[in-house]
Amino acid sequence: MTRTTLTGIFTLPAWGLLALMAATRFHHFGDFQTLPDASLAVFFLAGLLIADRCLFPVLLAAAGLIDYLAVAHAGVSDWCVTPAYLFLIPTYAALWLGGRWSRCFTLDEAAGLARTLVALGASTLVAFLISNASFYALSGYFNGTDFESYSVRMIPYLTPYVAAPLAYAALILAGRWGWRQLASGLPQEHPKS
Repeated sequence: MTRTTLTGIFTLPAWGLLALMAATRFHHFGDFQTLPDASLAVFFLAGLLIADRCLFPVLLAAAGLIDYLAVAHAGVSDWCVTPAYLFLIPTYAALWLGGRWSRCFTLDEAAGLARTLVALGASTLVAFLISNASFYALSGYFNGTDFESYSVRMIPYLTPYVAAPLAYAALILAGRWGWRQLASGLPQEHPKS
C-alpha cells in the first residue's frame, strides 16, 4: 500500500466506523450495560460511504484483532472461534458488497434512504445464512443434529441479528443527512477579489 492509498482509507468516516466496531464488538446482541455489535453495520456502511476498496481488508484485520484481544485478554468466551470463523470473510463481504451496490441510491432522498435500508436488510439476511450455515457445518458442536432442527433453534436470533445493523445504519445515515442539511444552510465563504 502506498501512502496515498493509506490516506484514502483513513478518513474521518473510516476512523469513526473502526471506533464503532471496536467499542461494540465484544457482545453480539448487547445487554443493559453494552451496545450490540455494530460490525455488520460497519461493513455495510464502509462499502456504502467510503470509496476505497482497501478498507475492506483493514476492517477484516481490525475485527480479527479485536476478537483476539477479547478472547485472550478480556475474558470473552472463545466458543465461536472454530473453523467456521473463516466464514466471517464472506459474511462481511456480503455486507460490504451490499453497501457498494447501494451507492447507486441517493441518500439525500427518502426513497433512496429506504432502498439503502432494504439493501442492508437483504445483505444482513445473506450474512446470517452464511454465518449460521458455516457454524452448523464446521464448528463441531452440532454432530448428530439435522440442519432443520438447527435452523429452528437459530430463528430467534434472526431478529436481533438484522435489527442491530438496521438501527445503527438508520442512526448514522440520519445523522449524516442532518449534518448535510445543516452544512448546506450555512453561508458559503467567497474568495476575496
